[in-house]
Amino acid sequence: MLNAMNRIRWIFAGQLGAQFDDGGRLLLIEARSAFGRRPMHRAKAHLILSALRHRAAELGDRVEFHQVLDYREVVEGRTDLEVIDPTSYSARRFVRRLDARILPSRGFVTSEADFAGWADSRGGRRLLLEDFYRSVRQRTGILMQGESPAGGQWNYDTKNRHAPPKGAVTLGLPDPWWPVEDDIDAEVRADLDRWQAESLVHLVGADAPRRFAVTEAEANLALDDFIVSRLNDFGPFEDATLTGDWTMAHSLLSAPLNLGLLNPLDVAERVAAEYDAGRAPLASVEGFVRQIIGWRDYVWHLYWYLGEEYSAANNFLRASTPLPASFRELDARAIEANCLSHTIEGLHDHGWAHHIQRLMIIGNWALQRGFDPVALSNWFADMFVDGTPWVMAANVIGMSQHADGGIVATKPYAAGGAYINSMTDYCGGCRFNPKVRLGEDACPFTAGYWAFLDRNEAVLASNFRLKMPYASLRRLPDREAITLQERMRDGT
Repeated sequence: MLNAMNRIRWIFAGQLGAQFDDGGRLLLIEARSAFGRRPMHRAKAHLILSALRHRAAELGDRVEFHQVLDYREVVEGRTDLEVIDPTSYSARRFVRRLDARILPSRGFVTSEADFAGWADSRGGRRLLLEDFYRSVRQRTGILMQGESPAGGQWNYDTKNRHAPPKGAVTLGLPDPWWPVEDDIDAEVRADLDRWQAESLVHLVGADAPRRFAVTEAEANLALDDFIVSRLNDFGPFEDATLTGDWTMAHSLLSAPLNLGLLNPLDVAERVAAEYDAGRAPLASVEGFVRQIIGWRDYVWHLYWYLGEEYSAANNFLRASTPLPASFRELDARAIEANCLSHTIEGLHDHGWAHHIQRLMIIGNWALQRGFDPVALSNWFADMFVDGTPWVMAANVIGMSQHADGGIVATKPYAAGGAYINSMTDYCGGCRFNPKVRLGEDACPFTAGYWAFLDRNEAVLASNFRLKMPYASLRRLPDREAITLQERMRDGT
């Protein structure tokens, strides 16, 4: 039997930081087949390849690095492998078919065993994010003053919902730190050009300069920059959007976190230290910490706790509309609604959008029109640089599309144009009017909201959080005209 010293650790694309390296021999595999399964954003493919190759270069003689068509070419038949449990059901099934030693997963603040213990202790009560988040705060001591939360409150979300400044084009913050591409990036770009020319992959989106960290050193520079230049404004404008500011005050750390380049506990502690030192407001710090040690871990653990069938088997609203070509090819020119067009354009250019654009514009549009939730989940995973299967289960299937019927969120995240008008500057440049629900200038979000409620009345009317919207729907004098208008507009 091999002992640990004689084994080689196979690390995956989500395990590229020091937290996955215990000093022994490492195996890295770049498998081209992983990029050809479905269409993928060019920026995402570039990011993963660049990260793998940069890690191989850093490790030098300590790594066994292979560039092959398929993983099986390297790992099948080997008896010297160990792996840290990878980040998807398919990858875990694959490594369990090998003669490999499997170590517990890493890269999160709460272990899978600890989450299962917390969930089981609930005694059948809902697995609420807020309860989980508080338990993590208490266990780690982050933003705690003895047994009490810093400032006397657990959650400062009500202070983090400011609309964008009126008349502003941007928040006026310095440009984020951007990485400088090197010879490895040039090599990646040439390979992607060749693979696409040979029809080995189908890439969509712009071939822009790389904007996200691919090494631990780069990731820490990005974290440093966020703390210094944008943390203070993150909270107030967390939900706001401006046409001329695609990053706003967001950290842009989701991609390096999901590559394993940053330890989330370290990130949360560094940001919390800014409040402790009096350099950052509590509302901004708490809002960011909640995203890192609360929501991110919560989504990861729900992926495993709810099971592999959660995504495929749940379609509470019986949504089946195929994704349109404008989504599949990221063609913003084919979309009339300014908010959606601008968001898809930003996704085309950067492979990224912030959470309100994802949830309340893209997700809201898809929910209103009944897009197939599994197809949409796959699309999010393929088109976003930080997209992975574990991220999408709770975020898309549960929260965004309400396909689970209320396991993750108690009501659908559907909203009309009034919300978008209040939190963005998109409506001012749009041919549609967010206040109009019928006619040539009827906002597709406003009218779409009422059409969504009408179409799903049989299954949603009993939802206690939708009591008032359904009462309003029943009083609408033009309800039938709106639903007919939206069926014609959507081609259904």
